[in-house]
Amino acid sequence: MLVRELPEHLGRAVTVCGWVQTLRLQRRMQFVLVRDHSGTVQLAHRRGGQQDLLEQELERLTPESAVRVTGRVVADDAVRLGGLELVPEAVEVLGRAEPRLPIDAHTGPEQRLDWRFLDVRRRPQAQLLFAVQTTFEAGLRAFAQAEGCTEMHTPKLMGSASESGAEVFELGYFGRSAYLAQSPQFYKQMAIAAGIDRVFEVGPVFRAEPSYTARHATEFTGVDVELAWTAGVEDVMDFEERMLTHALALVAERHGAEIREHFGVEVTVPQLPFPRLAMAEAQQLLRAEGWDPEGAKADLDPEGERRLAALVQQRTGHEFVFVTHYPAAIRPFYHARSAQQPGLTLSFDLLWKGLEITTGAQREHRHEVLLRQAAEKGLSPEPMRHYLDAFRFGCPPHGGFGLGLARVLMVLLGLESIREAVFLFRGPNRLTP
Repeated sequence: MLVRELPEHLGRAVTVCGWVQTLRLQRRMQFVLVRDHSGTVQLAHRRGGQQDLLEQELERLTPESAVRVTGRVVADDAVRLGGLELVPEAVEVLGRAEPRLPIDAHTGPEQRLDWRFLDVRRRPQAQLLFAVQTTFEAGLRAFAQAEGCTEMHTPKLMGSASESGAEVFELGYFGRSAYLAQSPQFYKQMAIAAGIDRVFEVGPVFRAEPSYTARHATEFTGVDVELAWTAGVEDVMDFEERMLTHALALVAERHGAEIREHFGVEVTVPQLPFPRLAMAEAQQLLRAEGWDPEGAKADLDPEGERRLAALVQQRTGHEFVFVTHYPAAIRPFYHARSAQQPGLTLSFDLLWKGLEITTGAQREHRHEVLLRQAAEKGLSPEPMRHYLDAFRFGCPPHGGFGLGLARVLMVLLGLESIREAVFLFRGPNRLTP
């Protein structure tokens, strides 16, 4: 039985499994707090002397030992934990913890990552994070399925480095080189060429970036969507904003009160549509506020993203903003170009509270144009032959986006670092546990 179910069983004998949280072993009474993922209950036992086997067992307990407790649920208004406690009749130690724990309430974040299983187990907000993640993913999947998406699982081993070959992990593969996929981009486009009109994937992504920021990781979970027969990039942005709104509404409904209690954050379900700003317009607004006074930056840096989001929220009250029409010079070769302004791409980033959570675009689906745009980037077609072949035999117009799941959770829960938004973080300096 779970701790949260105990109020329904007052006066009855029940069995609860959990971890020892704290012990107060007094002269006449023994108090033990036992915690499971749903809550905490107090055990209260009056000492019975030398023949009291239960007293002896409670004396041997250590914090974080895994126990099975059988006892009677009694009401006691003086108990802060729901006004009830458990009078134990039997306590069985299922897994004894060593007496000295390697972390406590004062342990710093890096050392807590060394003992992440204990860190998650001991902090209700850490456990809540994964419940929120589960609900958010369920919302994304439910929306994608309702919109006719097919969930795919694309390879994470590639025979050639994608795009320019930068930021990929190389590994040995039966006497030759292979690479960990830094995106399912090429494969989900192949699925479009295969006649699977709408593609959805949740899977691991690998980036060999030597970045030591609070928002980067070398392995993370990506949420990817690709849509066929799109009339333009607006179709892609419309799909994403509706998908996010659906998932966030589900999170607010199921976890809004808990998130407010444990993280001090109010989950706001965004209004549709999200604001949109072309890159040139965004830069003009920012430079009027003193950002990039020399006018040298082609892209938004983290400070620019934060300041732009603050401006948009001040003017519209919206936490999200699509930044569109990035220069072709700073976008991949497979992004479609504007017919009116060939130097601009039909692409976007989505910012939420000043952090980029998504990159997306209308794709270039014409084989001859792809070859020309790849050549402009100095890319040889041969390493990408299998990808380019998908466009030789009637590929439809399409577009899509990639979403970083941990970044979304980071913003949603007001976390300071992406390290807190995943179970086991991977970065340039962290490959364990």
